Amino acid sequence: GKGKRKQSAMLRNAAVRMAGAAATIVPRQTMMMTPRVASFAMSGSRRWMSYTPDRVWSVYLSGEIHSDWREQIAKGVEEKGLQVDLSSPNTSHEDSDDCAAIILGDEEKRPNYDNKGARMNSLRTKTLLEEADIVVVRFGDKYRQWNAAFEAGYATAINKPVVVLHPPELGHALKEVCANAAAVCEEPAQVVQTLDYIITGRLPPPRTKGFTPMVDRLKAK
Repeated sequence: GKGKRKQSAMLRNAAVRMAGAAATIVPRQTMMMTPRVASFAMSGSRRWMSYTPDRVWSVYLSGEIHSDWREQIAKGVEEKGLQVDLSSPNTSHEDSDDCAAIILGDEEKRPNYDNKGARMNSLRTKTLLEEADIVVVRFGDKYRQWNAAFEAGYATAINKPVVVLHPPELGHALKEVCANAAAVCEEPAQVVQTLDYIITGRLPPPRTKGFTPMVDRLKAK
């Protein structure tokens, strides 16, 4: 009938518009950009704009609680203006030990005390980790971070991208953990740079002195 013909015409017109849009490829530097987005534009003809201003990335910061690495990442994210929500487990050692005994009642035996606290803390850690887009796991050299190792494995098991952060001297001990990570960093600044690249496409100056881009290496052959 007339209604069906009208609907078919609408569908054909929509298909034509979609095909036209797909056939038009515009370099991202030439797109209309707001001042905020334009500030993230990359220089060089081989780099296109890759910033997604409407997305807020959720990043879970797992691992040791005895240094200011979380504060360094938070400061770096803020300085770069990245759209990131940072979360972490409870970083008060005393509170995470005593939470369940305070709320639910004391336990005389240490295993029961620890088990009750660990299960209560898991309400936070599992929820935030499962909601995260990226999981950063920090291993320090002062204590053995069994919790960090567990959360790295848990994140991997549920297919969360993992970024491992540790000092160079722990590389051998953590080789299996690092082998399953998307990136392995030695400094909090590298985590911020990794997030910056993922979110905006920006790259920092090369870490290696005399670095030669791959395209130039191939040209030299």
